Amino acid sequence: MAHIIVVGNEKGGAGKSTVSMHVATALARMGHRVGALDLDLRQKTMGRYCDNRRRYLEGEGLDLPSPRYIELPQIDQSSLAEGENAYDVRLSKAVSELEPDSDFILIDCPGSHTRLSQVAHSLADTLVTPLNDSFIDFDLLARIDNDGEKILGPSVYSEMVWNARQLRAQAGLKPIDWIVLRNRLGAQQMINKMKMEKALERLSKRIGFRIAPGFSERVVFRELFPRGLTLLDLKDVGVKQLNISNVAARQELRDLMTALALPDVTIRF
Repeated sequence: MAHIIVVGNEKGGAGKSTVSMHVATALARMGHRVGALDLDLRQKTMGRYCDNRRRYLEGEGLDLPSPRYIELPQIDQSSLAEGENAYDVRLSKAVSELEPDSDFILIDCPGSHTRLSQVAHSLADTLVTPLNDSFIDFDLLARIDNDGEKILGPSVYSEMVWNARQLRAQAGLKPIDWIVLRNRLGAQQMINKMKMEKALERLSKRIGFRIAPGFSERVVFRELFPRGLTLLDLKDVGVKQLNISNVAARQELRDLMTALALPDVTIRF
């Protein structure tokens, strides 16, 4: 069976689609077969990223390793059994289509609570949650007191992950490996940044996730999206000399892929 990686939280602007595309493309470039789904049926940022890549590579006559992206299939409502949910069926059919030819299936979730996102989390072998370095984002994981020191209890997203873990346990599946990424970090060491680090470390022990490094805030990520490219594609499209920022960003991607500890993956870039 394909190893399913779900990238999700319940807040937009955390860089989920950037992380999704870079993880999926990195795996493809290392020789793995990768399927991809975008469950944000309104914005489809991951889907647009993949479409941009396809059109750019076709236009330039390039053949670079890429994930196989498909849309969720439409279904005839009359074909549903009594009590069957249409979104459940659409997601199940999409995963079934990708699975025979995929070592990994990456699912990019919307930045809100939806039925599709809820079901996808229960399918996750690896769950990746990008998080801005802000207590506004932290609030999705846990409620804290006014000084940002004491954790009062889990919040809405953590409870959803807990429910997903329960469903997997009942089905006899292995536990979710949950990784929280400190993403879009700024360069300065600020008091808020240190408080976030300490709060995440405390919370990770309490509700069971690992902390991994994400991406710093860099202009290059915005520039790559229109062409559907990732950091690993730059030399293949004619960038002969990477600048310091791009080299540092590639190292961040390498660190991220190492931290994910995906099965049978040896980092080679």
